[in-house]
Amino acid sequence: MPRIPLGILTLYLNDAGLLEERNIYEHMTIEGDKLDLDVIVFTPSPGDVSEHGKQVKAHLYDPKRKRWHRKWMPMPRLVFDRCRIQKSHRMKELREFKQKFPDIQFLNRPLGNKWTMHQKLLDSPYIRSYLPHTIKYFQSQDVIQMLKQYHVVYVKPVNGTGGRGILRIERQSSTSVKIEGRDLERRIITPRTLSVSGLRAFIAKWSDQTASYLVQQGIPLTLDNGRVHDYRILVQKDGSGQWRVTGGAGRVGAERSITANLHGGGSAVAMTQLIQSFVAPTVNLAQIQDEVNALSIRVASFLEDSGYVLCEIAIDIAIDRNGKIWIIELNPKPAREVFKEIGEPERYMEAIRRPLEYAKYMYLYKT
Repeated sequence: MPRIPLGILTLYLNDAGLLEERNIYEHMTIEGDKLDLDVIVFTPSPGDVSEHGKQVKAHLYDPKRKRWHRKWMPMPRLVFDRCRIQKSHRMKELREFKQKFPDIQFLNRPLGNKWTMHQKLLDSPYIRSYLPHTIKYFQSQDVIQMLKQYHVVYVKPVNGTGGRGILRIERQSSTSVKIEGRDLERRIITPRTLSVSGLRAFIAKWSDQTASYLVQQGIPLTLDNGRVHDYRILVQKDGSGQWRVTGGAGRVGAERSITANLHGGGSAVAMTQLIQSFVAPTVNLAQIQDEVNALSIRVASFLEDSGYVLCEIAIDIAIDRNGKIWIIELNPKPAREVFKEIGEPERYMEAIRRPLEYAKYMYLYKT
């Protein structure tokens, strides 16, 4: 069987050419070889794409020598997009690359922002019941009105990632609130108690006037040790083009953190263990797991049926003490390290293989 070239499109992390996820690409190269795939890692930077657009200066991993090297290669026609949002000129290069080469077949394309995806999921009657009440933020009064309905609300940038710029606001009395959160650099801010009028001034100063925000119903996620938690579910296409739940893991936030993100100092915990430690004793754990898996497949299928191009998606969920499941966020470019952290190396490798198996399926049957 002829070898199948698979491009992996990524971005440099800095102007020195530092690549993100190199260890993942090393595993993908090794696993891809078993599937007759040649993994070609490249970036959209102008210096890495030939003037005529027929070649890319690829980053190639040699498993035998355990070394990376550079080589000009034909432009891959099938590409797995691993470019993550960053504030740099490289995002402009990425947009220009995709505009210049519209014929490339991507295994995945970007989703919309948090607000766009919330609105889209509301279109599904089944999924709608799993969504926390969420509104678009226009003024501080929006937060105050939500606090009249819920004891806790979150204020989130619609384009934020990794917990950056998120506030947790808790109603303590009819006249005061407690504010916690992370700034746009993901630093934990000092908790403070404010009056309602003080809250108005704080939010006005906090919010970036060039950014959009949403206000969301807070779900009780605090463990007995005072830390918040949630769960990440990874759903991927398999080698026959079907959606499968690869696995799930619990995440426990760092001390004083209002989010459970691993990049924000959180840690990974086996999912069943974390659920069991939090929900009421009367809750059926097996039933929750089945419901989580069914919901995750429904979300991925619904988005695909709605026109989104995906090969994998991570769904961040919360499960309250009564066993009620809530969808918190979607991540179309998920990491896989969470499975290594909970001691499931086989699932980690499966998470690496599945996009490759799907790529081979796409090449053989859909191109």
